[in-house]
This record gives sequence, structure tokens and C-alpha cells, in this order.
Amino acid sequence: MTMTEEDKKPDRRVQRSREALRCALIALMKKKSFGAISITEIVETANYNRGTFYAHYDGKEALLDDIIAELIRELLQSFRAPYEGTDVFLISELSANSVMIFDHIYANASLYTVLLKSEVLPKVKEAMLLALKRILVEELQPVDDGRGLNQELLVVYAIHALLGLVFYWIENDFHYSPAYMQEQLVKIINTDPSSARSTVKRPQH
Repeated sequence: MTMTEEDKKPDRRVQRSREALRCALIALMKKKSFGAISITEIVETANYNRGTFYAHYDGKEALLDDIIAELIRELLQSFRAPYEGTDVFLISELSANSVMIFDHIYANASLYTVLLKSEVLPKVKEAMLLALKRILVEELQPVDDGRGLNQELLVVYAIHALLGLVFYWIENDFHYSPAYMQEQLVKIINTDPSSARSTVKRPQH
């Protein structure tokens, strides 16, 4: 049976109302803490009623979870971009223009900034960490190079390093362009640790 335009309308209405509620919560989080926001404020800002809100969400926490889930979905889509559609993914051949994660972050700069400055940041970081860890484990199989690396520790290290770079960029108000960040990430990934050198800073007398 083919779905008619009439059949599709309720879905579009649901999407519109959910989007309005999401935007309302984000707008309020720019002005006050998440804990101080009420359902009444959310629905008034979205120009809906409480009945509409509870038709979609059990509470404001569920609304926040919906916002984070959508953001994570887009984050994972951008993360997969360099290797999607390939059977073998070589880190050494990773090109800067194939890295899309910084484009995604920048396109959602306002939302990421709001979340970063909110008390819900630990929740956001945990969701990002778990999602990236899951797809790294499920979708990418590292090649054993004989060095005896613990792959779980390697995955955790890689994710924390990437997210550290991402959050540093956000905290510094996107001082560098997405293209520059992508270029630097590729250079960092391909840096041979054994060739890295540092000079020891001596105290001045």
C-alpha cells in the first residue's frame, strides 16, 4: 500500500512540534541552567500546550535526550564519512578533506556551545564517548602489528584524544577553521611518536 500525502501529514506535524520543543529548550538553556527550566517555560516558548509536550516526552530530561540523540546521530554520520563505502581503511592515507567531524561540529556550533556551558555537559560527553567507542569496536577492525597493543585501551585513548581536541576547539570559540582543524588532525594522527622531540625547559637563574 502506497502512503498518500494525507497519511504523511501527521508525521510532519509530529516532527514540527518536536523540533519546536527542541528549539525552545535550547533557547532557554542559553539564558538559564537546565535545572531551572520548567515545562511551562518550554511550551510557552515553543507556542504549544502541555498536552502536546507530554504527547511526545515524559519530561524535560526526555526532551534533552532527544536533542542529544539527534546530535550524536549526525556526529556518527560525519565520523563515518572517511571510511564509508570502503572495505579497507588506511589511517596513513586519510585526507583532510575526507574528515567531516569538524564540519559537523561547526554547523552545530551554537548548540555545542550551549551544551558545553551547561551542567548537562557530562551527559553529552558520556553519550559521545560511548557512541564513538561502539562504532569503532563494531565497524573498524584494527590490524595486529605485532606490538602487543591492547586494542580496547587504544580505542579509549583515540576517542578521548579526538574529543579533547573537539572540546578544546569549542571552548576557544572556534578560533580555527574546520578545514584547519581537519588538516591538523590528520597531521597529528600521522605523527610518528618515536620521532617527536621536546627540549627540557630549564629554570632561569
